[in-house]
Amino acid sequence: MGSHTDSTEPKDTDTRDGGGDLPVPGTRAGREGLDALLARPGEALIAFDFDGTIAPIVADPEQARAHPDAVPVLAALAPKVASVAVVTGRPAEVAVRNGGFAGVAGLEHLVVLGHYGAERWEAATGTVTAPAPHPGVAAVRAELPGLLDRSGAGQGTWVEEKGRAVAVHTRRADDPQAAFEALRGPLADLAGRHGLIVEPGRMVLELRPPGMDKGVALTEYARDIGAASVLYAGDDLGDLPAFTAVDELRAAGTPGLLVCSGSDEVTEVRDRADVVVDGPAGVVRLLRALADRLD
Repeated sequence: MGSHTDSTEPKDTDTRDGGGDLPVPGTRAGREGLDALLARPGEALIAFDFDGTIAPIVADPEQARAHPDAVPVLAALAPKVASVAVVTGRPAEVAVRNGGFAGVAGLEHLVVLGHYGAERWEAATGTVTAPAPHPGVAAVRAELPGLLDRSGAGQGTWVEEKGRAVAVHTRRADDPQAAFEALRGPLADLAGRHGLIVEPGRMVLELRPPGMDKGVALTEYARDIGAASVLYAGDDLGDLPAFTAVDELRAAGTPGLLVCSGSDEVTEVRDRADVVVDGPAGVVRLLRALADRLD
């Protein structure tokens, strides 16, 4: 995979949005992606992660909710583009509920690609389509309590049930980073025995089937709708496959723009982005600026 960053020009990795204006991407590829989106918005795909991107990170993921301005902004933007897609590791129905996306006028072009694309919820129909779950998830779920008891990771680690995956969170532990590191090896061994993989994130380790990632989901959906340009915004390690997918789409001739919902916890996302904004509020401002520009 080639880098999307121009070797002949320095990259501004801290380009910020402000004042309602669109940010200027810090790479030539990013500027070409934004120009293509503005020139042919009816063929553009606007895609983004949920947690940390349009919803602030909270200690209890069940309490995560979309930024209060997100739904009105998306309702203004979605009719002007080919599609708006939420690409998330969460079950699609959870993202729909926590995002407040169901039954909103203007969001008929919105889809939620849940479980890294294994599930698809479409606002136009209100239905979820999905294959059968991987059997290894149930096996891992049964073994996790004993593993956590033996791990020595300390109090405060807990398991999030995600249907087609399970996630172990350490953010509430006495020493979140130490607990995270103590669990990486044991969880990788457990996942491997049952045909799963471990996806690390921001104080979370998710055990899920292989072949499911945001890059696969984004690429397949962009091809399904014939997107002529793609914007993707994310904040965490799980978003890097989607960044790679946009790089590959750009190399194949489909312009794209990569946006980082700013985080000091995951510098890899910031370093690869064309534009960095200030967390979910910044993502919402960028999307509002896009909607205003396309009027």
